[in-house]
Amino acid sequence: MAYDEFLTDRIRRTFNDQNVSFKEMKMMGGICFLVDGKMCAGVTKNRLMARIGPDFQEEALSMKGCREMDFTRRPMKGFVFVEPEGIDLDEDLEFWIKKCVEFNPRAKASKKK
Repeated sequence: MAYDEFLTDRIRRTFNDQNVSFKEMKMMGGICFLVDGKMCAGVTKNRLMARIGPDFQEEALSMKGCREMDFTRRPMKGFVFVEPEGIDLDEDLEFWIKKCVEFNPRAKASKKK
């Protein structure tokens, strides 16, 4: 299993509970959730990959279970990983998904190939 199916289902429910339309795409060894055609959140292994934007990143890194997203071995600006201890509770996961959705309108879409 490349990514946590239970966490993936929890994220789907959270998006639905927040009335957010999304699409799923397998990528980066896990699954990504796209909102308005832009990567918003995802799951790799058992952690949340959150696109929260650079303005919130420093504050986010002080929160439980949050660390820099270094998928490419270099920190990615505006992205964080949230380990299981930071998203065990539904309200914690809801907080992170809300932050991702709030940033999404300002996020740049990747270039189409």
